[in-house]
Amino acid sequence: MTVSAQDVRAAAPKNAPEDVIDFVVRIAELAKPEDVYFADGSQEEWDRLTSEMVESGMFTRLNPEKRPNSFLARSLPSDVARVESRTYICSEKEEDAGPTNNWYDPTEMKKILMEKFDGAMKGRTLYVIPFSMGPVGGPISQLGIELTDSPYVVCNMRIMTRMGTEALDLMAKGQTWVPAVHSVGAPLEPGQEDTAWPCNDEKYITHFPETNEIWSYGSGYGGNALLGKKCYALRIASTMAKRDGWMAEHMLILRLTDENTGKQYHVTAAFPSACGKTNLAMLQPTIPGYKVETVGDDIAWMRPGPDGRLYAINPEAGFFGVAPGTSYDTNPMAMDTMRENSIFTNVALTDDGDVWWEGIDGPTPDHLIDWHGNDWTPESGEKAAHPNARFTTPAAQCPIICPDWEAPQGVPIDAILFGGRRATNVPLVAEQYDPAHGVFIGASVASEVTAAATDVTAGALRHDPFAMLPFCGYHMADYWQHWLDMQEELGENFPKVYQVNWFRKDDEGNWLWPGFGENSRVLDWVVRRASGQVDAIDGITGRYPKFEDFNIDGLKGFDKETWDKLFFVDPEAWDKEAAETEEYFKQFGDKLPAAIKDELAKLRERIAEARK
Repeated sequence: MTVSAQDVRAAAPKNAPEDVIDFVVRIAELAKPEDVYFADGSQEEWDRLTSEMVESGMFTRLNPEKRPNSFLARSLPSDVARVESRTYICSEKEEDAGPTNNWYDPTEMKKILMEKFDGAMKGRTLYVIPFSMGPVGGPISQLGIELTDSPYVVCNMRIMTRMGTEALDLMAKGQTWVPAVHSVGAPLEPGQEDTAWPCNDEKYITHFPETNEIWSYGSGYGGNALLGKKCYALRIASTMAKRDGWMAEHMLILRLTDENTGKQYHVTAAFPSACGKTNLAMLQPTIPGYKVETVGDDIAWMRPGPDGRLYAINPEAGFFGVAPGTSYDTNPMAMDTMRENSIFTNVALTDDGDVWWEGIDGPTPDHLIDWHGNDWTPESGEKAAHPNARFTTPAAQCPIICPDWEAPQGVPIDAILFGGRRATNVPLVAEQYDPAHGVFIGASVASEVTAAATDVTAGALRHDPFAMLPFCGYHMADYWQHWLDMQEELGENFPKVYQVNWFRKDDEGNWLWPGFGENSRVLDWVVRRASGQVDAIDGITGRYPKFEDFNIDGLKGFDKETWDKLFFVDPEAWDKEAAETEEYFKQFGDKLPAAIKDELAKLRERIAEARK
């Protein structure tokens, strides 16, 4: 028996508006679920759903004394990360998607989706998740409805968004919302036993920019299934932002307070996934006199404020972080944040019911249950946790969460950082020459690939402009032009851009910069530079700090020789990099903004000057 329109109306809460009900009825008639449930975001709902998943085998309840109200999920090896090759932008015109996106004709894709979703939720419950991206009712916030047949998604969305009754109230008042449809693609026939991780080998993660729709099929994992995350917060939101004059960015947000003066600075930073955004967002400064507070660790939505400055919110309510490598040594604030009320996916399980992953504190246990659910010992010869294993944890639990992290109007941004993993060539920090050069810095970012995507080779160098390569919902060159337009609109109020690189190595492969808490020294220079307190040296890639202006007090084993290696810029290597960047830019054809071409020419002039 499947859900009828009458069943949907009977299940809908009193504050559900007619357009939401119609949406649910339409998908229920297509996907044919056995039941329908409107999520309210309550604790009772969380307790019931998590208990049901423990009973079904999807969740393992962790030791309540060690990890209260927390759970472990294990996915299938075929469903462990974003699947970029199956992610589509279905704009009406192929040229609007651009060469860096997979385009599919929207009419043809809808035919495919109608076929895939026909009966896709048989034997399952259709969960209706009303949610707000950003503080409910805020001027930068947006609303959405995700329909899913996965209770795992409901519980993760409760952590990652402001989910439930309040969001539905705003929709009832006529506020617009983004429709998102998700199915694991694993219908159940009568009497068929479910699996612990239902999914489908065939996957579609699709976006329709003109109608702001998201449809996802086949995956139960991460950003493929939690549609408020990359699908909405970046791919669809970036197209909304271009239309409406704001910015949706793959950026952390932090507050840096000079405790001597009380002056507050707000910094955003864009790095590719698994390149240290969460670590920087939760930085523990190693130099006295500074305090860092976390506003967001992954996504920033920014709008011009009434004073002409750029204001940012974190549209998410939780952290969806990479677990391996996270420890009290690398990120104590993240470790404290996930002590309770958290969901862990594809990490290992200790014999006393706690979680474990490579890089966590303490000795490696003699025995674990690995992310496949099998016995594991140090002699097993493979990792106990998947390299892209994740934790989902409430941002409000972060010990250094910024008091204004939920300020509806956002926080004013003073500086923007771009970076990635670069073992060579890129100095520790460089400031833009002018606003267009700042866009060029973002546009030409290249980084060593991590495990956050399944279908690219880890360790290879790839261009990832603005850390938005997998997330920009329209033509990348048009996105750069939007940045240039926003800079022109805000003029001197637009934040300065800086390029950073914590990952440079010497000829023997040793890190030249200690990173982590020591990155506060870079932030110190950035905010002093942005506020005009120190001078800078003109170089090939931008303006660099003077050695004497950079705070290295107490930095053991660091001297002028190491400094010179960190800031060594080889004109020959950069000549090759400029040629490679030019080759990369060719794919954008006539859409490449003239200002970006000019900045490449200026880079070459600086290289030629340095060769003299």
